[in-house]
Amino acid sequence: MSDNEKEEAANLKEEFEWVLREEVHAVLHQLHSVLVECAHRFPVPLYGNEGQKQDKFILTSQPEQLKCIVTLTGDSITHADISFKVLRQMHTICRTSINQDGPWKLQQIQDAANHLQQALGYIDNVDKHYVFRSSEEVLHIIQCLLGSLQRARTALLLPKKKAIDELMKSRNMKALSPNLPEDLAISFYIQSHKLIFVAYQLSSVHGTMRIDSCQADCAVPWLSDVLLMLTASLHMCQQLKDKLCVFSQYKDFTVGSRSASMVLN
Repeated sequence: MSDNEKEEAANLKEEFEWVLREEVHAVLHQLHSVLVECAHRFPVPLYGNEGQKQDKFILTSQPEQLKCIVTLTGDSITHADISFKVLRQMHTICRTSINQDGPWKLQQIQDAANHLQQALGYIDNVDKHYVFRSSEEVLHIIQCLLGSLQRARTALLLPKKKAIDELMKSRNMKALSPNLPEDLAISFYIQSHKLIFVAYQLSSVHGTMRIDSCQADCAVPWLSDVLLMLTASLHMCQQLKDKLCVFSQYKDFTVGSRSASMVLN
């Protein structure tokens, strides 16, 4: 190895040790701050946030085929006045409501909160004075963080929609007051930064089951903030991972032999 190559290798190892000693902790600290702020935007108890925030929204479709006035408390719709025109019978208006005795739970909110809580736990388990010994140690933590944050984001972006027969038999449908006719169903879910309301009508056409639907949505401000911070956090994790992957190509670049199991519970 020439003198220039030795000097380049020495400089690279020095930079690697600085990244492990200083930059990793700085990124984790910054990431923790963003995630705590994200947690405090959630309307459910999460990481010191008391939750139970209450918001009211109005969802309508054009033309006025559907209207719903919703009160969202925490992760549940605790009150809603719902009216929609029955398809193919446009002069018939169906009305029903949700009340506090039978709230409509939006499981996506709690799922996203649980994944965020898990991500914060990974960072909390790293002592701020801990000296990382290898890129593998850090990559293990970053991979755990990426997984939790991606699951939190996906829970809000990609709703798990129920099949129509499952929806019609659900506890939420049975709690409506009054109950809907057997050929009608409704659904609420989160998609990206919006609350979506859908009304379904089932009918038989020449012996084939047909499902018609109409929907309305409204923007939920805190969801926009949460998704923005989750995306920013994922980007920070990915940047650190990419940098460490460069160093991990050099197998002799270790500061010691301590394993990732000493950092995470």
